[in-house]
Amino acid sequence: MDKHTEITNVLTEKDVPDEGRRNMMKLTGAGMVALGVASLTTGKTFAQSSIKLSDEWDKKFAKSDKVNHKKITFKNRYGITLAADLYQPKNASGKLPAIVVGGPFGAVKEQSSGLYAQIMAERGFVTLAFDPSYTGESGGEPRNIASPDINTEDFSAAVDCIGMQANVDRERIGIIGICGWGGMALNAVAVDKRVKAVVASTMYDMTRVMSKGYNDSVTVEQRTQGLKQLSQQRWEDAGKAAPAYQAPYNVLKGGEPQFMVDYHDYYMTPRGYHPRAVNSGNAWSQTTPLSFMNMPLLTYISEISPRPVLFIHGEKAHSLYMGKTAYENAAEPKEMMIIPEASHVDLYDQVDVIPFDKLTSFFKQHLA
Repeated sequence: MDKHTEITNVLTEKDVPDEGRRNMMKLTGAGMVALGVASLTTGKTFAQSSIKLSDEWDKKFAKSDKVNHKKITFKNRYGITLAADLYQPKNASGKLPAIVVGGPFGAVKEQSSGLYAQIMAERGFVTLAFDPSYTGESGGEPRNIASPDINTEDFSAAVDCIGMQANVDRERIGIIGICGWGGMALNAVAVDKRVKAVVASTMYDMTRVMSKGYNDSVTVEQRTQGLKQLSQQRWEDAGKAAPAYQAPYNVLKGGEPQFMVDYHDYYMTPRGYHPRAVNSGNAWSQTTPLSFMNMPLLTYISEISPRPVLFIHGEKAHSLYMGKTAYENAAEPKEMMIIPEASHVDLYDQVDVIPFDKLTSFFKQHLA
């Protein structure tokens, strides 16, 4: 496809705007302050005591007449009930290959992951897009909490679930992780040997960016100060028996770098806004960064081999450097595909930019 360029050597990194990068980390456009924390503004928490699945089609993409869709639930290894959308190609027969889709970080299944899942179902795969623990329609309290371990487990629990479907071939399961869930997907596949192929699209390594800031710009002193503040916040939370939350995410005040404007244009406009999404004017808890800052996600990325990895990134994405590092550290077989002129957010929902033909051929080859 003429808009897509495949390479085996990583391109030169584009500089990310300096503004807003130092002393704090606005993670995936969510505005989560991990270092230099000053505000303890409480955001919406969406307290949830039971799983309630919406019956309406409240997704940010049109419903396809080529697939069957239904909502399902399943539990992860920690006993948290996850909500998901299962997409199956119409008029298909026999045992089919399957793909689990997750991400972006702070999104819900009604956004990018559902779009990817529905389109891949149109192309012959049984697919499942899920809400991670503590977010969206999934269970887990308190709300809007993230964890490198639990969220990695969410992927494997989704593999459990899709492998239980009667029309799925358990030997032909793949994963797609988008944005921050790209790093989670790689971490999950390193340990979960049932997965035969993995795609990381416009990926973030959340543990890297939370620990070191964008472009690894945070100093040891800044990291230490941030951890001190987050540690003190634990006393505040313990005293109130509830976590404090950041100020609402993706509310622009002027002067933000372009990638933050891009996040706003997706999460806070009709293009991608969803009331259940953490990034759509809600927020993660103040202390969510703690475990990410202490547990590197991609330590064992080379152990995905000999199963194949495909990295997809935009040429102009501020996050490209994280994809490049992951590509360099992964073992063969691996591919990296750079989309000319594309930004990070373009790969969320721009169907003329997302290389679905490449995704289809990759999974057809490796889930054969």
